[in-house]
Amino acid sequence: MGASTGSAASRRFHAVQFYGHKTSLGRTVADFLCEGFADGQPGLVVATLEHRDAIVLELRARHIDVDALRTSEDLLLLDARVILSSFMSADLPNATLFHTQIPPVLDRLCRRRKGCTVRAYGEMVDVLWQDGMTDAAIRLEMLWNQLGMLREFSLLCGYASKNFPADAGKREVCAHHSHVIAGDISSPRPSATP
Repeated sequence: MGASTGSAASRRFHAVQFYGHKTSLGRTVADFLCEGFADGQPGLVVATLEHRDAIVLELRARHIDVDALRTSEDLLLLDARVILSSFMSADLPNATLFHTQIPPVLDRLCRRRKGCTVRAYGEMVDVLWQDGMTDAAIRLEMLWNQLGMLREFSLLCGYASKNFPADAGKREVCAHHSHVIAGDISSPRPSATP
């Protein structure tokens, strides 16, 4: 599938996709996770229920045993709003709370495996953006980038295209990502980096 995110050189993979429909988003995230599963990497999905369902549907269409992965905790499906509420303070992500809440989730997936890289899909930033909390969304992207300096994970973020009329704000979002996904995960292209 094109650019692999499992090598040491690409462990700082932090991509964004602007999606139009939950079906195309589900396909992209399933491709991203399946590439990781093939390399023995656990998967994390932090999304709305609607999108978690779409992703699971796509994984099952690829003959992935989602139930077995969840039972072994090689796949965690978490609610974006619930996780957000664990580290939000005064309408902004609190850095201390974020660094208290998110690393244990990554640890849970890795279970002390050496060289473990988690494949994570997240749309907490999309939830914030849709709620009109654009500063909070950008702050959260920055916190993920800071965490990426300390931990090994590959992160794919999803944003609904409908929330970017005339592409307003897309440039700022892209500046906080190492890759912009155009269409599907098999064709990442580097974006302008900060």
